[in-house]
Amino acid sequence: MEANAVIGDVGLRLLNDLSKEELIRIIVDDAKNWLAHDGLWFQAIEKTHGMEVAIDADREAWRHFTVIEAKRIMERLGMKPGGGIPALVECLKHRLYARLNLQDAIEESENRVVFRMLDCRVQSARKRKGLNDFPCKSVGIVEYSEFARTVDPRIKTTCIACPPDAHPETYWCAWEFRVEGK
Repeated sequence: MEANAVIGDVGLRLLNDLSKEELIRIIVDDAKNWLAHDGLWFQAIEKTHGMEVAIDADREAWRHFTVIEAKRIMERLGMKPGGGIPALVECLKHRLYARLNLQDAIEESENRVVFRMLDCRVQSARKRKGLNDFPCKSVGIVEYSEFARTVDPRIKTTCIACPPDAHPETYWCAWEFRVEGK
């Protein structure tokens, strides 16, 4: 236990000595490393057990990870559950994906917002390689629903479009979030 505390302390001291630009590079690089690991993990399951099993496992991993991510973001931002659409929009800006993908929130009101992934690093890489869109809809439904519900249990999530669905060239996926009862 003490060795871990020493390693953590050394790591924190090293970060304290870095410039803002160096810290930003580390954050983006860490997000890329996380996404690379996620992709390699998925490919290993797919190679061994097939696409359907890999997607099932991915969906279950996201069911738990997205809640952890939302809670940590909320804690970092000093938020409590129940902040509605404004809190959700702010939390979406702080996800690991937000460091790598181009996203926006449109049609935002107190009760509703449409969130779009304009450029997805995973999908864009597949497109460059001449591969079909990755069929992430079933994973996305769990991921975004659980994330939104963690921010505010009143928020309901609806998929507007997500591969394998057809989608316009302007975005890869889009999600509607609505506060129930308003």
